[in-house]
Amino acid sequence: MQDTAKQFDQIITSCRNIFKDKMQDYGPSWRIFRLHGITDQIYIKVCNIRQVQTTGVSLVGDDIEDNLRAIINYGITAIIQSRHGYADSIDMSREKALELYDAIVNETKELMLRKNHDYGEAWREMSKEGIIDMILAKVIRIKTIIANNGKTISSEGVEGNYFDIINYAIFDLIHYEG
Repeated sequence: MQDTAKQFDQIITSCRNIFKDKMQDYGPSWRIFRLHGITDQIYIKVCNIRQVQTTGVSLVGDDIEDNLRAIINYGITAIIQSRHGYADSIDMSREKALELYDAIVNETKELMLRKNHDYGEAWREMSKEGIIDMILAKVIRIKTIIANNGKTISSEGVEGNYFDIINYAIFDLIHYEG
Protein backbone atom coordinates (compact mmCIF):
# COMPACT_ATOMS: atom_id res chain seq x y z
CA MET A 1 0.00 0.00 0.00
CA GLN A 2 3.02 2.28 0.38
CA ASP A 3 3.41 2.30 -3.40
CA THR A 4 -0.23 3.27 -3.84
CA ALA A 5 0.09 6.21 -1.44
CA LYS A 6 3.20 7.41 -3.27
CA GLN A 7 1.56 6.94 -6.68
CA PHE A 8 -1.53 8.79 -5.42
CA ASP A 9 0.64 11.72 -4.33
CA GLN A 10 2.47 11.87 -7.67
CA ILE A 11 -0.76 11.92 -9.64
CA ILE A 12 -2.36 14.50 -7.37
CA THR A 13 0.71 16.72 -7.71
CA SER A 14 0.29 16.76 -11.50
CA CYS A 15 -3.48 17.37 -11.18
CA ARG A 16 -2.99 20.16 -8.67
CA ASN A 17 -0.43 21.82 -10.96
CA ILE A 18 -2.97 21.75 -13.80
CA PHE A 19 -5.68 23.11 -11.48
CA LYS A 20 -3.38 25.89 -10.27
CA ASP A 21 -2.25 26.80 -13.82
CA LYS A 22 -5.85 26.94 -15.06
CA MET A 23 -6.78 29.18 -12.15
CA GLN A 24 -3.91 31.44 -13.15
CA ASP A 25 -5.43 31.61 -16.64
CA TYR A 26 -9.13 31.75 -15.71
CA GLY A 27 -9.38 32.37 -11.99
CA PRO A 28 -11.80 30.14 -10.10
CA SER A 29 -14.39 30.52 -12.86
CA TRP A 30 -15.55 26.97 -12.10
CA ARG A 31 -17.44 28.48 -9.15
CA ILE A 32 -20.35 29.19 -11.51
CA PHE A 33 -20.87 25.49 -12.23
CA ARG A 34 -23.82 23.78 -10.65
CA LEU A 35 -23.46 20.06 -9.95
CA HIS A 36 -25.29 19.28 -13.20
CA GLY A 37 -22.63 21.12 -15.20
CA ILE A 38 -19.63 19.58 -13.46
CA THR A 39 -21.16 16.11 -13.68
CA ASP A 40 -21.75 16.64 -17.39
CA GLN A 41 -18.09 17.58 -17.83
CA ILE A 42 -17.04 14.33 -16.13
CA TYR A 43 -19.56 12.47 -18.31
CA ILE A 44 -18.06 13.96 -21.49
CA LYS A 45 -14.53 13.01 -20.45
CA VAL A 46 -15.44 9.43 -19.49
CA CYS A 47 -17.42 8.95 -22.72
CA ASN A 48 -14.42 10.14 -24.70
CA ILE A 49 -12.17 7.67 -22.89
CA ARG A 50 -14.61 4.80 -23.56
CA GLN A 51 -14.79 5.75 -27.24
CA VAL A 52 -10.99 5.76 -27.56
CA GLN A 53 -10.72 2.47 -25.62
CA THR A 54 -13.35 0.89 -27.89
CA THR A 55 -12.17 2.20 -31.25
CA GLY A 56 -8.50 2.89 -30.59
CA VAL A 57 -8.93 6.20 -32.40
CA SER A 58 -9.23 9.82 -31.29
CA LEU A 59 -9.97 12.13 -34.20
CA VAL A 60 -9.38 15.27 -32.10
CA GLY A 61 -6.34 13.90 -30.28
CA ASP A 62 -7.79 13.74 -26.77
CA ASP A 63 -5.37 11.91 -24.52
CA ILE A 64 -6.84 9.34 -22.08
CA GLU A 65 -4.47 10.34 -19.30
CA ASP A 66 -5.27 14.05 -19.70
CA ASN A 67 -8.97 13.21 -19.56
CA LEU A 68 -8.41 11.21 -16.35
CA ARG A 69 -6.62 14.18 -14.78
CA ALA A 70 -9.53 16.40 -15.81
CA ILE A 71 -11.98 13.94 -14.22
CA ILE A 72 -9.99 14.12 -10.98
CA ASN A 73 -10.04 17.92 -10.98
CA TYR A 74 -13.73 18.07 -11.89
CA GLY A 75 -14.47 15.59 -9.11
CA ILE A 76 -12.65 17.74 -6.58
CA THR A 77 -14.43 20.89 -7.75
CA ALA A 78 -17.76 19.03 -7.60
CA ILE A 79 -17.21 18.21 -3.92
CA ILE A 80 -16.27 21.83 -3.24
CA GLN A 81 -19.42 22.97 -5.02
CA SER A 82 -21.60 20.45 -3.19
CA ARG A 83 -20.33 21.83 0.12
CA HIS A 84 -20.21 25.54 -0.73
CA GLY A 85 -22.85 25.90 -3.42
CA TYR A 86 -22.30 27.56 -6.75
CA ALA A 87 -21.89 31.29 -7.36
CA ASP A 88 -23.08 33.62 -10.10
CA SER A 89 -19.61 35.12 -10.37
CA ILE A 90 -16.12 34.46 -9.08
CA ASP A 91 -16.51 34.75 -5.32
CA MET A 92 -13.42 32.94 -4.09
CA SER A 93 -9.72 33.72 -4.12
CA ARG A 94 -7.25 31.39 -5.78
CA GLU A 95 -5.67 30.80 -2.38
CA LYS A 96 -8.99 29.74 -0.83
CA ALA A 97 -9.73 27.50 -3.81
CA LEU A 98 -6.35 25.76 -3.44
CA GLU A 99 -6.92 25.40 0.31
CA LEU A 100 -10.27 23.69 -0.36
CA TYR A 101 -8.70 21.59 -3.13
CA ASP A 102 -6.02 20.34 -0.74
CA ALA A 103 -8.59 19.53 1.95
CA ILE A 104 -10.62 17.43 -0.50
CA VAL A 105 -7.46 15.67 -1.65
CA ASN A 106 -6.63 14.77 1.95
CA GLU A 107 -10.11 13.34 2.50
CA THR A 108 -9.88 11.44 -0.78
CA LYS A 109 -6.54 9.90 0.13
CA GLU A 110 -7.73 8.88 3.60
CA LEU A 111 -10.79 7.22 2.04
CA MET A 112 -8.61 5.46 -0.53
CA LEU A 113 -6.28 4.12 2.16
CA ARG A 114 -9.21 2.80 4.24
CA LYS A 115 -10.85 1.16 1.23
CA ASN A 116 -7.56 -0.29 0.01
CA HIS A 117 -7.08 -1.84 3.43
CA ASP A 118 -10.56 -3.37 3.42
CA TYR A 119 -10.58 -4.45 -0.25
CA GLY A 120 -6.93 -5.49 -0.47
CA GLU A 121 -6.21 -3.22 -3.44
CA ALA A 122 -8.53 -5.27 -5.65
CA TRP A 123 -8.52 -2.39 -8.15
CA ARG A 124 -5.04 -3.50 -9.22
CA GLU A 125 -6.65 -6.56 -10.79
CA MET A 126 -9.28 -4.49 -12.61
CA SER A 127 -8.86 -3.62 -16.27
CA LYS A 128 -8.51 -0.06 -17.47
CA GLU A 129 -11.82 -0.52 -19.25
CA GLY A 130 -13.54 -1.86 -16.12
CA ILE A 131 -12.42 1.14 -14.12
CA ILE A 132 -13.80 3.50 -16.77
CA ASP A 133 -17.09 1.59 -16.68
CA MET A 134 -17.20 2.08 -12.89
CA ILE A 135 -16.62 5.82 -13.31
CA LEU A 136 -19.41 6.01 -15.89
CA ALA A 137 -21.76 4.09 -13.57
CA LYS A 138 -20.94 6.53 -10.76
CA VAL A 139 -21.65 9.50 -13.06
CA ILE A 140 -25.01 8.03 -14.04
CA ARG A 141 -25.82 7.45 -10.35
CA ILE A 142 -24.97 11.08 -9.58
CA LYS A 143 -27.17 12.31 -12.43
CA THR A 144 -30.04 10.19 -11.06
CA ILE A 145 -29.55 11.46 -7.50
CA ILE A 146 -29.43 15.07 -8.73
CA ALA A 147 -32.62 14.49 -10.73
CA ASN A 148 -34.19 13.22 -7.47
CA ASN A 149 -33.24 16.49 -5.73
CA GLY A 150 -30.40 14.78 -3.87
CA LYS A 151 -32.68 12.29 -2.14
CA THR A 152 -31.58 8.69 -1.73
CA ILE A 153 -33.25 5.78 0.00
CA SER A 154 -30.47 3.29 0.61
CA SER A 155 -27.34 4.57 -1.09
CA GLU A 156 -24.64 7.14 -0.57
CA GLY A 157 -25.26 10.60 -1.91
CA VAL A 158 -23.46 12.48 -4.65
CA GLU A 159 -20.40 13.33 -2.57
CA GLY A 160 -19.47 9.69 -1.96
CA ASN A 161 -19.78 8.98 -5.66
CA TYR A 162 -17.52 11.93 -6.52
CA PHE A 163 -14.90 10.64 -4.06
CA ASP A 164 -15.09 7.22 -5.72
CA ILE A 165 -14.76 8.77 -9.19
CA ILE A 166 -11.62 10.62 -8.12
CA ASN A 167 -10.06 7.48 -6.68
CA TYR A 168 -11.01 5.31 -9.67
CA ALA A 169 -9.50 7.91 -12.03
CA ILE A 170 -6.31 7.86 -9.95
CA PHE A 171 -6.25 4.06 -10.07
CA ASP A 172 -6.65 4.13 -13.86
CA LEU A 173 -3.83 6.65 -14.18
CA ILE A 174 -1.66 4.35 -12.08
CA HIS A 175 -2.46 1.57 -14.59
CA TYR A 176 -1.65 3.81 -17.56
CA GLU A 177 1.52 5.25 -16.05
CA GLY A 178 2.70 1.99 -14.50
